[in-house]
Amino acid sequence: MSIIEKHGHGGDVLTAQNLFGIPQEQFLDFSANINPLGPPESAMNAIMDNIHTIVHYPDPVHRSLCTRLAEKLGILEEKLVIGNGAAECMALVLLALQPKVVGIVYPSFSEYTTLSRTFGAKIEPCFGPIENNFKPVMSDLYQLIDKVNLVFIGQPNNPTGILYTKEELKSLAIHARNTNTYLVIDEAFIDFVSTQEKYTILDKLHHFPNVIIIRSMTKFYAIPGLRLGYSICSEEVALLLKRKQVTWSVNSLALIAGEACLQESEYEEKTIDFIESERAYLKEKFEKEFSFTVLPGTANFLLVRLPVPMTANELQSKMGQQGIMIRSCSMYPGLSEQDFRIAVRARKENNKFLDVLKKVVMNWSEVE
Repeated sequence: MSIIEKHGHGGDVLTAQNLFGIPQEQFLDFSANINPLGPPESAMNAIMDNIHTIVHYPDPVHRSLCTRLAEKLGILEEKLVIGNGAAECMALVLLALQPKVVGIVYPSFSEYTTLSRTFGAKIEPCFGPIENNFKPVMSDLYQLIDKVNLVFIGQPNNPTGILYTKEELKSLAIHARNTNTYLVIDEAFIDFVSTQEKYTILDKLHHFPNVIIIRSMTKFYAIPGLRLGYSICSEEVALLLKRKQVTWSVNSLALIAGEACLQESEYEEKTIDFIESERAYLKEKFEKEFSFTVLPGTANFLLVRLPVPMTANELQSKMGQQGIMIRSCSMYPGLSEQDFRIAVRARKENNKFLDVLKKVVMNWSEVE
């Protein structure tokens, strides 16, 4: 059992503070996958300029943000459901559609399993083989779709970072449509992916009333404390989701920040280039200087496998004592005790991480 993720996720600096006796603001957090550039200045200014609006209730149907988001995506507003983070969007899908059996491709984001079980669904697993970077073969996915009412897949997947091609997504959507199965495509990290690899079937969604795309704004725009995500689906499914949503679940400052973020084209381009460069830098360092195995991820994080007998939980503890948080992946179904994930951060922070890792590994070798 990992020591920091006692509540199921990375980024828990309060637990780290209690464990290691280091003030939470002093931790360098590589366990949460947040844009290292920080929030856009325009979003911060919009929050400050509108702070007085907290005396009013937020718009219960999110009209202004829906309008701007629909314009940016080139879709009808009626296809959008704004949520209190991508996690609420997932919960609304399960609440509204009430699947009895949910298919999950492991390893994957833990909330798929947690929420499905919370709302009474049985889990049908499918495992991606390590030989294929944990990406499942298509025939296994077809068989999974045949057995369930709803399937979650990540695009790109967390924590592996693997991508499905557009043809694979289309093929899965067709098979799901033919078997009357809902296909939920979690695109929470797709904004970090370079344009040439940003495979989505958003433009084909009108052919697939059984497909629901979920995206996050909090990770890419570095506003996780505000919680903001959205679902894109058919008008009929969107209505079902909205009927299950608690009124005012999305606060006014999140809506205001979201509108400002949608106008940030230069910030978006800078982020993608920055992440691509730093991810390649970290991957090369892990492989050449530490001989660690690194998956060829496409998002703002890397899944790394330690050599035996080192374990991710031990590394997490040793790094935590030095004020650096990593995400142990030992509890992920389909992964091993040797697997951990780190976020891609700025060069100075990445180098500090590598320097501390080098000392930890060196001391580890001496003890062994």
